[in-house]
Amino acid sequence: MTKTFCLLLAALAGAPIAVFAQETAAPPANPITASEKGFYTLVSGEVVAAAEKMPEENYSFKPTPDVRSFGQLVGHVADAQYGMCSIAMGEQSPMMKGIEKTKTTKADLVAALKDAVAYCNKAFSTMTDAQAAQIVQFMNYHVAKITVLSVNTAHTDEHYGNMVTYLRLKGIVPPSSERPSARPAQSSGGER
Repeated sequence: MTKTFCLLLAALAGAPIAVFAQETAAPPANPITASEKGFYTLVSGEVVAAAEKMPEENYSFKPTPDVRSFGQLVGHVADAQYGMCSIAMGEQSPMMKGIEKTKTTKADLVAALKDAVAYCNKAFSTMTDAQAAQIVQFMNYHVAKITVLSVNTAHTDEHYGNMVTYLRLKGIVPPSSERPSARPAQSSGGER
């Protein structure tokens, strides 16, 4: 009994050492920017997946006459990516023509959306937390650059909600409602 007790005591005494000896993942170098990028990656991936999932013939679909068509919605989201992320990066938007007004086919709109997401991913990958705290003019406000990126994420998510409605009205299950095993790998924002 004493031998068993001593072995048990030794094992329990060594357990905390084993736990502390395990490698822990180092926090990201820029945790604020990395946290926002994580949410943006999820949201932008869902938007791209929704754009890819809607059939071409439904890109002109409007639930009511006074709202954007599905294709216009995709173009609007792409335009907003360029507009907001260029402000956060402190540069002129490379897409001044307006995707919503100039692109009409599914192929062109999906490609433009993917390019816009890649542009915003560049904003995240090149921005440090110190840069994220720098103040810029956004609409009528002076805000931190990370706020502009956060508003872009929220705006993208808001319009994903619109896209879900359009998809459901056409009898299509939106990407976020599919079972994980049925989801295709997301090509723009990374894996879930």
